Amino acid sequence: MDYILDLLKIILPAGIVLYGMYLVVVSFLSKEREKLLVDLKTQNTQIVLPIRLQAAERLCLLLERVSPNNLVRRSNPSQFTAAELHPMLLAEVREEFNHNLSQQVYFSDETWEAVRRAIEDVVTLLNLSRQSLEAESSGMELARAIFAQSLDQKNDAITFALRKVKSEIQLYF
Repeated sequence: MDYILDLLKIILPAGIVLYGMYLVVVSFLSKEREKLLVDLKTQNTQIVLPIRLQAAERLCLLLERVSPNNLVRRSNPSQFTAAELHPMLLAEVREEFNHNLSQQVYFSDETWEAVRRAIEDVVTLLNLSRQSLEAESSGMELARAIFAQSLDQKNDAITFALRKVKSEIQLYF
């Protein structure tokens, strides 16, 4: 019996010391893991943030380029008839949008949907402007119709999409 009691006197303190060491090692490893995760997130942010900013710049540029006023000003409408200018404007809008499709990866679905809706609204505005004219109208008449339609819009989808892109980027600063 003394033998068991002496054995317990040795094993019990050793077990307590081993359990304490186990807790220290587990705590140390957990803090190291958290530190590695923080370092990884920091490195990831240093890489991804500039790419996201560049994507935001490209989306803002897309929205500005396809705004009706800028679109018509770049096309030189006096050289074309309305029948020639209309498909040219539509092609430019679609080309700009297709060129920037990959930027949706860096934004929320809600923001990308606002951008897509803005592009659709511009296409609709161009089509409505063309439909309101005679078949043999000049490019200048189409430009005037586009400007008039643009002024008549009550909620500007391009401005809304620009605000969405800017507000999403401001979350990172």
